[in-house]
Amino acid sequence: MTTQPTLDDIRRAPKVLLHDHLDGGLRPETIVDLARDAGYDALPSNDPGGLSTWFAEASDSGSLERYLETFTHTVGVMQSAEALERVAYECAEDLAADGVVYAEVRYAPEQHTEGGLTLEQVVKAVLAGFAEGGRRHGIRVGTLLTAMRHQARSREIAELAVRHRDAGVVGFDIAGAEAGYPPTRHLDAFEYLQRENAHFTIHAGEAFGLPSIWQAIQWCGADRLGHGVRIVDDITDRETDDPRLGRLAAYVRDKRIPLEMCPTSNIQTGAAKSIAEHPIGLLRRLYFRVTVNTDNRLMSGTSLSEEFAKLSEAFGYDWDDLQWFTVNAMKSAFISFDERLELINGVIKPGFAQLKWRGDRPVG
Repeated sequence: MTTQPTLDDIRRAPKVLLHDHLDGGLRPETIVDLARDAGYDALPSNDPGGLSTWFAEASDSGSLERYLETFTHTVGVMQSAEALERVAYECAEDLAADGVVYAEVRYAPEQHTEGGLTLEQVVKAVLAGFAEGGRRHGIRVGTLLTAMRHQARSREIAELAVRHRDAGVVGFDIAGAEAGYPPTRHLDAFEYLQRENAHFTIHAGEAFGLPSIWQAIQWCGADRLGHGVRIVDDITDRETDDPRLGRLAAYVRDKRIPLEMCPTSNIQTGAAKSIAEHPIGLLRRLYFRVTVNTDNRLMSGTSLSEEFAKLSEAFGYDWDDLQWFTVNAMKSAFISFDERLELINGVIKPGFAQLKWRGDRPVG
């Protein structure tokens, strides 16, 4: 009989993270340091412990708009090349310590130019931090450049992503409040990326429903969906043994479009009521291409291991389930097929096999 994984064991598992925001994962101690160095005096607390508590409480509002307000402070201290490089390095270090072997971390370059940096300088600083963190801590980190959906710079950011795709930028995204800012508003950027054979994901189906998902896929051609949790709105008879998929839900499943799900974050923003009631349970049962992610580790007070542990407790997931989620994520990464296959067969499957063997081993 397979033993249910513990949090400590899950931390040792080789994991893959596809949806993590750089400005949502700073260490509280680093925020305090950077604020002091930059003369940023708007922090709600200059004590790392108090600051950590403030972020958790401010993020747990049930409102995506209120949740996004917390980024004022993290972005506020990320306005120099030195700060960006440090934050990227520490991100790689923290993810590696949590057992993540491959990650795609996103950020919006346009939000880090208030101190005089150009978009190019922002990207190079972040890439330098991830490269050094990856070398020292044995993790590969690709970056996604994000355009803010309420601004009009998406084509410019898409071109920036393409210029740096051979240096570590693996894709593009749009983020920010969904309501009033549909994906089609940035259609020019997505059409450009498709012509350039570039990868992109789109935040869709988090705070807004099926029209956002439909536009992201059918109009914009998204490779993946950021969150996509509201796809369940197109599934009826969900409490029965025979749920019925609508045409959009069936298309998403049939085409194996990856869903970048972030359970704790979804609860904080009101997209789900609890872990036990999160649609990820149904979507996993129906074999959608589900992946598990952190979204914002600081705001949600979480790690990828903790997300897996919560799901394991709520749904009884064992090592086979956690490996399934992980392989899904690696299959869906924006790197080459050969690189994905090497990590799946050379790192992920052997790592999970060892942990599963330890769990199945008889005692005494």
